[in-house]
Amino acid sequence: MSGESILRRNNVTVLGRTDGPVLMFGHGFGTDQSMWDKVLPYFVEDYRVVLFDHVGAGGSDLDAYESAKYSSVEGYVTDIVEILDALDLTEVTFIGHSMSAMLAVTLAAEHAQRLRRVVLLAASASYMDRPEDGYEGGFSREDLEELFESLDDNYVVWASRMAPVFMNNPHRPELGADLANRFNRTTPHIARELARTAFLADVRHLLSKVRVPALIMQCADDIIVPMHVGAYLHQNIPSSTLVNMKAKGHFPQASAPEETAHTMLRYLGSTTPGLLTLV
Repeated sequence: MSGESILRRNNVTVLGRTDGPVLMFGHGFGTDQSMWDKVLPYFVEDYRVVLFDHVGAGGSDLDAYESAKYSSVEGYVTDIVEILDALDLTEVTFIGHSMSAMLAVTLAAEHAQRLRRVVLLAASASYMDRPEDGYEGGFSREDLEELFESLDDNYVVWASRMAPVFMNNPHRPELGADLANRFNRTTPHIARELARTAFLADVRHLLSKVRVPALIMQCADDIIVPMHVGAYLHQNIPSSTLVNMKAKGHFPQASAPEETAHTMLRYLGSTTPGLLTLV
């Protein structure tokens, strides 16, 4: 596949300074690159910003979607590496939200030569509890089976019901409504498969292999990622910094863009892992 076709496949957008340090933003389940719109103004003057849509999302090439390929995080990681190759990028800071934070961990463990650091926003290494070794991700297998059944029964109803819960800003109902609209722009059968890929993934075995500095941004009252999960990541990723944010819910780039951007900028301006003060 040519570089041009790779960029079309993932609807790649490049903004900001052509000679600036490179930031690559990866979006999570049910959204696309526009989920970062509120934070981009904080970065485009000083950084080269690379945005993309995972295949199956936003303006990506839906014909490129393959159930087998995207049944694991490795399929999505392969796409990201191909984008980096197509743009000839190294020394990249990869900023991953939610599921894309799992991709960031995988990149940092297996393709560290392409990266400078990673930022893990609302991140988990496994959303599912793993009773065999005492890990608590926040969802039991039964919880997830119920979630998948709801998705399968009626994706539109599920999206409208769960988006406000995930956003967790009840005093700003417009945020939940916007997220529901974003969910509904995803093709239902792709959303169902992506949910299984994301919620059943387990990258815990890669945490100790992360070979670049990592910023972990843990949100308050995040129904998807409990507070102890951020601490778990921090304990298991060697050169990591943990910041407990005031922002509530799973989508702080939408609900608290100023805090989200400033937390990232303070980290990007630091040179020593652990320099940021825990909030």
